[in-house]
Amino acid sequence: QVQLVESGGGLVQPGGSLRLSCVASGFTFSSAGMSWYRQAPGKEREMVATITSGGRTITYADSMKGRFTISRDNAKNTVYLQMNSLKPDDTAVYSCNARGTWFDYWGQGTQVTVSS
Repeated sequence: QVQLVESGGGLVQPGGSLRLSCVASGFTFSSAGMSWYRQAPGKEREMVATITSGGRTITYADSMKGRFTISRDNAKNTVYLQMNSLKPDDTAVYSCNARGTWFDYWGQGTQVTVSS
């Protein structure tokens, strides 16, 4: 059974940091490109960051560059998203996605709320 389980969300003040984790199981994690997406209330889902299966290529949405860092540990089947200098506009449900040649899986998401 495929699972993507996100954790690490919560309430944080503006300027603060959070580290999200997504633990994968049920498929070959090392063959998957991994991404973080987010969806704020009333808005379309948007890509936050993507990392290729081997970790060599990383892409960020423009608004996240310099503040967010995606990384992965294939030995732990885990992808991370380090988020710094958080802003109220970063408030959203953050979900991880695993994509390969023949599959496309999503986690349930974790809520991130940035508020004073």
